[in-house]
Amino acid sequence: MPPKHRRSTVVMGSQVARRYPLYCHHAREPYASALTSTSARIVLWLEAGFAEHVTIHYGDRYQAELPEAAAMERVGSAQGYDIYRAIVPCRTHRLQYAFCTHRGADHPEWWLGESRATCGERPRSGLFQLPYLCERDVFVVPDWVNSSVCYQVFPDRFHRVEQSQPVTTVAAQHDREHDSGHPLGWSDWSSKPGPKSRFGGNLAGLLEKLPYLQELGVNLLYLTPIFRSPSNHKYDTTDYYEIDPDFGDKALFRSVVQEAHERGIRVVMDAVFNHCGEEFGRFQDVVRHGEDSPYFDWFFIHGKKVEFEKVNYETFANRTRNMPKLNVANPDVERYLLDVARYWMDECDIDGWRLDVANEIDHVFWKKFRRVVKAAKPDALIIGEVWHDSLPWLNGDEFDGVMNYVFRDAVLDCLVEKTLSPGEFAGRMSALLVQYPEAATRSMFNLLGSHDTARVRTIAKGDVDAVVRAMAFQFTFPGIPMIYYGDEVGMLGGPDPDCRRGMVFEPSKQHMRLLEAVRCLARLRRSERALHGPHVQFLCSTASHLRFRRTSLDGLSAIEVVFHLGKRGSRPLPLSVPADRVVWSSSEAAQDVGQLPAGAVAIVRV
Repeated sequence: MPPKHRRSTVVMGSQVARRYPLYCHHAREPYASALTSTSARIVLWLEAGFAEHVTIHYGDRYQAELPEAAAMERVGSAQGYDIYRAIVPCRTHRLQYAFCTHRGADHPEWWLGESRATCGERPRSGLFQLPYLCERDVFVVPDWVNSSVCYQVFPDRFHRVEQSQPVTTVAAQHDREHDSGHPLGWSDWSSKPGPKSRFGGNLAGLLEKLPYLQELGVNLLYLTPIFRSPSNHKYDTTDYYEIDPDFGDKALFRSVVQEAHERGIRVVMDAVFNHCGEEFGRFQDVVRHGEDSPYFDWFFIHGKKVEFEKVNYETFANRTRNMPKLNVANPDVERYLLDVARYWMDECDIDGWRLDVANEIDHVFWKKFRRVVKAAKPDALIIGEVWHDSLPWLNGDEFDGVMNYVFRDAVLDCLVEKTLSPGEFAGRMSALLVQYPEAATRSMFNLLGSHDTARVRTIAKGDVDAVVRAMAFQFTFPGIPMIYYGDEVGMLGGPDPDCRRGMVFEPSKQHMRLLEAVRCLARLRRSERALHGPHVQFLCSTASHLRFRRTSLDGLSAIEVVFHLGKRGSRPLPLSVPADRVVWSSSEAAQDVGQLPAGAVAIVRV
């Protein structure tokens, strides 16, 4: 919730009592941000219902007056506030501005400025200022994010092509000896996974299934870690410069990236820089030599040597003995990890990084990381794993976006579990639209599930219609829709490790409908210009209906997305558009007779 910039106060005039409006605005992110060096997005949170409309008055900061004015767009309401937005030109790169609220002929105008709210006296309100929009401060993300559809693969569980593979570590040998059913110790593909199960998915299998991803409409592939590691998940890295032999080798990975690129699919790798694995060579040197090791300060060890029983060193989470935390502030560690980032971009031509446990590494490192990555490939993508409000990392000098779990929680609450009303949901989404700079909003990984969560159809208790509704919102809201492998065919699974079952490539007839919906939504995401811009306006949210509009940047293309969230059997919702304007719907009735039945969603062109 935005902080209350000014408390509700009553000022007694000669005839009427005048009350200051509650409002919130600061001349910094996320309220004021440069879109280019000559334009800025300005966001105002104003007490709900206080004004009929709001104008922003602005000019060059060296001008005595504010010669220009523009109406602000009300994008939604949340937490007792109306949210207004305006795109303001800054032809001289400098800007000063104030807001004016309009309540009708019988009410005075209130000016809102940096100093105070004043009734009818603009100069006393003060002015907000953006002193100079510097070119290098503008938050720039790759243009290709606007039409991206991302697919997350957990390599061990995606697809296996039989090949002779060595057992790489003692730990891996132990794990496999406790599995059965395959000469190399792989678990049966359809079995329920345990924490140490190995299914044998590999890069050769991924290469073989790239046509499937292309047909699905995917143009961005995110791989969980593939570096050498003793585990099935590979989040405990042993060697940052080698592909784990379970998956293949560098030559095979280069082939995957090259073939993906030829099919129009970019590839993002997972970087685990917060911690390494217990078998990481430098940690093992510390295990052997204690404080005499040249790598002792690479870690946070409380004592003169490593004590595994006590776990007297910092780790991922709490006392996770096999994942010692790296001291990234150590210059040697910093150089090592930055070199890793540069190496894989140069060596295999990858298109970016997803950063594990990104919120537990200092901002100084991430700023340097961005400079290295963008120097290697200017249109590379950087996504951090942050499960909460991520603004500190999204100011244009660290990440492009994050794993958008805030988005996921709200979508599941409203469209799947129905514990959140459409009105409350519209408020939360309106707030999310202005919670970050516009560039970051376009670059978020908008997910419904991942390798760390229960499957979306499991949360939906098997209800395919609920999953389709959630995916329809996922594909039509600003950000990058991210599909967790198998969700497009309705795979089930509880929390980790159950959510990491072997991929199913031959869905049942019931789930073919879900697969076809994803294909259609992905095609729309890539081709529909209205879905490429940041503009969203919630038009209607009742107890059973939700409707919002997306508009293209040039204003020439617009679509509306309509959800009927009523109980089964309730009256259909008329779409009030000709049938040929229904771009896609989860119900044939919407396209045939213009009626949206309960539980369905439609996308219409307006």
